[in-house]
Order: sequence, then C-alpha cells, then structure tokens
Amino acid sequence: MNPFYIILIIVGLTGIWTIFAYNSLVRFRTLVSEAWSGISVQLKRRFDLIPNLVETVKGYVTHEKDTLARVIELRNNAISVSPFDIDAQSQANSTLAQGIKGIFALAENYPDLKANQNFIELQKTMGEIEGDLQNSRRYYNATVRDYNTKCDTFPSVLIANLFNFVKKPFFELESAEEAKNVKISF
Repeated sequence: MNPFYIILIIVGLTGIWTIFAYNSLVRFRTLVSEAWSGISVQLKRRFDLIPNLVETVKGYVTHEKDTLARVIELRNNAISVSPFDIDAQSQANSTLAQGIKGIFALAENYPDLKANQNFIELQKTMGEIEGDLQNSRRYYNATVRDYNTKCDTFPSVLIANLFNFVKKPFFELESAEEAKNVKISF
C-alpha cells in the first residue's frame, strides 16, 4: 500500500477521534451547565420562600428580631452572588442554610408559632425545597465528576487542554456541621 494512503488514513482517523473527543467534552460541559441550572431553580425557590417564613415568624417572636434580620441579610447576600460563581454560591447558601435552621429553632420557644398553619405549611414547603436542592446538588456533582474525569483522562485530556476545557468545582458543604441532620419537630 502506498505510504501516502497510510498517512491519509492515520490523519483521517485522528481527525475523527478528535471530533468525537471534542463533542464528548462539549456534551459533558453542557450537562454540568444544565445541572447547575437545576440548583439555581431550587435556590430561587428557597430565596422566594424565606420572606414569607420570616413574616410568619415575625408575628409571633418578640425578642428575636435580630435573628430574623440576619436571615434576610443572608438571603440578600446569597441572591447578590453571581450565579456563575459556584464556590461563592456554595458558601453563601451554606451560611443561609444555617440561618434558616435558626428560624426553625426559634419556634421551639413559641408554642403558638409551632401550631400556626401558615408556619407548618412553610416548614413543609421548605423541607421539600431542601430535598429538591439536595437532589439537584447530587446530580450536579455527578455530572461534574464525569466531566472532570473526562478532562483528566488520557487521551481526552489532550483535547481538553487543546481547546481549554477547564475542570468545574463541586458544590460542597462548607463545614462538617452542615452534614449533620437537623432535628426539627413541630
């Protein structure tokens, strides 16, 4: 066989492999973006629910205004973080989650609040949102794991480096305290 044809076949196969590897990386990057948008939707639901929760609690608690103001401040800080800055989002929402736990802890001292139907409904909705958020984080982290693995493994690492595919950060807990289950009973 003519050496020209052998070289042409090698170049052709290399080109086909390059296209396949590039498209695979693009597909994984798109999955990561889609997974992040799922987290963003759940965070927005949480952000929208917090003012209702605070207003409901505000009517019952008399000496806890600082706690409520702090939660609103944490919510506003979390909203102001760029939705594309995953590390900052993770940190801001971690802090916000701690503040929300503080609101539910307040209810222990106010039996009328614990019995309020609006508060019970808001607590239920917040629990659903937190569950959905946990599922979204799990999906996001799985897609990031797959994408980062693709970016790091040979031979696709060659294409990733050539076309500047950068690894994505995981959405992680900021502290070991967040990993503990919170017991809230009403």
